[in-house]
Amino acid sequence: MDCYTANWNPLGDSAFYRKYELYSMDWDLKEELRDCLVAAAPYGGPIALLRNPWRKEKAASVRPVLDIYSASGMPLASLLWKSGPVVSLGWSAEEELLCVQEDGAVLVYGLHGDFRRHFSMGNEVLQNRVLDARIFHTEFGSGVAILTGAHRFTLSANVGDLKLRRMPEVPGLQSAPSCWTALCQDRVAHILLAVGPDLYLLDHAACSTVTPPGLAPGVSSFLQMAVSFTYRHLALFTDTGYIWMGTASLKEKLCEFNCNIRAAPKQMVWCSRPRSKERAVVVAWERRLMVVGDAPESIQYKQLTIQVLLDRLVLRRLYPLAIQICEYLRLPEVQGVSRILAHWACYKVQQKDVSDEDVARAINQKLGDTPGVSYSDIAARAYGCGRTELAIKLLEYEPRSGEQVPLLLKMKRSKLALSKAIESGDTDLVFTVLLHLKNELNRGDFFMTLRNQPMALSLYRQFCKHQELETLKDLYNQDDNHQELGSFHIRASYAAEERIEGRVAALQTAADAFYKAKNEFAAKATEDQMRLLRLQRRLEDELGGQFLDLSLHDTVTTLILGGHNKRAEQLARDFRIPDKRLWWLKLTALADLEDWEELEKFSKSKKSPIGYLPFVEICIKQHNKYEAKKYASRVGPEQKVKALLLVGDVAQAADVAIEHRNEAELSLVLSHCTGATDGATADKIQRARAQAQKK
Repeated sequence: MDCYTANWNPLGDSAFYRKYELYSMDWDLKEELRDCLVAAAPYGGPIALLRNPWRKEKAASVRPVLDIYSASGMPLASLLWKSGPVVSLGWSAEEELLCVQEDGAVLVYGLHGDFRRHFSMGNEVLQNRVLDARIFHTEFGSGVAILTGAHRFTLSANVGDLKLRRMPEVPGLQSAPSCWTALCQDRVAHILLAVGPDLYLLDHAACSTVTPPGLAPGVSSFLQMAVSFTYRHLALFTDTGYIWMGTASLKEKLCEFNCNIRAAPKQMVWCSRPRSKERAVVVAWERRLMVVGDAPESIQYKQLTIQVLLDRLVLRRLYPLAIQICEYLRLPEVQGVSRILAHWACYKVQQKDVSDEDVARAINQKLGDTPGVSYSDIAARAYGCGRTELAIKLLEYEPRSGEQVPLLLKMKRSKLALSKAIESGDTDLVFTVLLHLKNELNRGDFFMTLRNQPMALSLYRQFCKHQELETLKDLYNQDDNHQELGSFHIRASYAAEERIEGRVAALQTAADAFYKAKNEFAAKATEDQMRLLRLQRRLEDELGGQFLDLSLHDTVTTLILGGHNKRAEQLARDFRIPDKRLWWLKLTALADLEDWEELEKFSKSKKSPIGYLPFVEICIKQHNKYEAKKYASRVGPEQKVKALLLVGDVAQAADVAIEHRNEAELSLVLSHCTGATDGATADKIQRARAQAQKK
């Protein structure tokens, strides 16, 4: 029996424990861990070591090395640290290594030592330097909390969406707190810190004092604190040797244990006890380890979901295994295999020893038209790795032009982006590229690019017509498009010029352009308009009234209405207005004036070129049948019936129609016969029809 119990050691009065090696670490450390900054990711994730040459008791003789290992000590990456002094290391939930420097800069590295990005914790942190830092996790992501040399706290609850928050000042704090940690309560990040026997809780608005319930008396300082992974529980180590365990809200005590050690521990963390729902606190000193536990969890949290597991396999480049798991679990393609293949492709573009053609071909052969895979995202990764030509080749496989164009613009391949936008037929996309090109190229190169793309040129002209008229003129000038230049100056004469001299000058420029375009009709019409404008100005000066901007016909009409018949006739001669049109204008104007005497004189001035039916019609329109009858007798035979019907002489209209033996005229007169009044006339028409049929 002794052989089975020899390696067990007593733990208290009723329990025993044993210690045995599960596996050996594969690393070959050249430095003591105590001389390194160490960060281990949760769930058996990677371990980062950075030898700390910036410790005051040691001289920095060589550059430090950042080493990254798997949980079993397998080397994953090693790189020389070439940046500033590092205060703290920590892993994000996405297994990115956050390195917090003394100047407040945070450098972010991938699992394999690839530099991802950097960000700053703000100017105040830069000025006062970083004394201490914590990397913490919330439901929003991974956060960073900073304690500055001014003994102020700054934090960001999510480094993926950086929003810096300066926490309130702790009253009377003149030195660094004895211990502190970041908490997350009610979806808000807090700072809990200890100053002597007091605990302070900082949120975004206030600093408040808190007291743990049931804390043993005699505490003059808190030496260490730890919050559980779920942020539900808190452990405090006091200078009396007691470990207080309770809820992180500090509203409930779970237990308190006297470890009989008053020295501050090196480390204190929460962990789960094997095969139990209980949580425990592990406390470590230089040569002693203690496990204290009595905190049952009422809810089991599943932090490591299948998606997180797949992400971690992908980060370790175990793509085949990840795909097999997806297929075994029958995950939807977009969530499973497609996502993993996209990650594989993003890794593939980083293999700089393979040619662009071979990489692009390999990716397309593997991915094809797999749903959920974005070639533009893969191309963006290639561009980020400095492989622009590879990115362009990958974009050829991207079916969505709206995804191709933005990256091409970012890569400064604007002309190719314009071609892709035009191929898409999306005018909004074309406009986006055009505006980008306009800002990127000089004016001459921009116009030359447009000349080679007729659709783009047409769209840009439409834009300029509404937004940039001067640019539109320059486009026409460059193309020697004199016809459009003439039209441009015509519009400009009315839209931009108010002075008559300026308008005439613009019209002269338009006429010159029309002559160059060999459009003699437009040139002559423009010159006529210039003459009309000058004449209208003179009429306003001599007669008063409003003449400017009237049409030629309206100008004649206005003169007639004003009683200036001689001037109207002279204007008609000057501008070669045909007689028929002049008679129509004068007839309409005199009727509007109801100047029947002048109208009669006008009708007798010479033979009417428009006949006399219009006189009848205009009088009837003005409800003057008396005047209309004067002209009905003068209407020619072919329109006589219609004129007589207009003045209401149905009987005479019937006689004329019978005389003409015109069936259409007879039917027209018959349609105007009503009731007993025109009964005799209707009978007369019917007899005439019957006689015509006998013959």
